[in-house]
Amino acid sequence: MQDLSISKARRLALDERTCRLICPIAAAMVGVCLTAIGILRVATAVRRQDTIADDLLSIDALLFLVAMLASYFALRVQSHVRLHWLERIADRSFIAAMLLLTLACFVITYALSR
Repeated sequence: MQDLSISKARRLALDERTCRLICPIAAAMVGVCLTAIGILRVATAVRRQDTIADDLLSIDALLFLVAMLASYFALRVQSHVRLHWLERIADRSFIAAMLLLTLACFVITYALSR
C-alpha cells in the first residue's frame, strides 16, 4: 500500500517537473518566434519577396503561449486531475509548436535561398 503512494508521489513530482521545464522554455520560444518574425520581415522587404514563414511563426508563437500558460496554471492548481489535464495540454502544444518551428525553418531556408 505504501509503495502505491510512493509511486503516486513520484508521478506527481515528475508532472510538476515537466511543467516547471515547459513554462520558461515555451516563454523563451515565444520571444524567439517574435524575433524571427522581425528579422524575416526585414529580409523579405529587402528582397521584395513574400513568404508564409512569418504566418507559420505567428501560429507557432501562439502554440508556445498555450504551452506556457497551461504549464503555468498546472503549477497553480490544487487538483491532481487538473494538473494532469493541463500538463498534457502543455506537453502536446509544446511538441506541436516545436514541429511547426522546424517546418517554418525549412520554409525560411527555401524562401531565402531562391
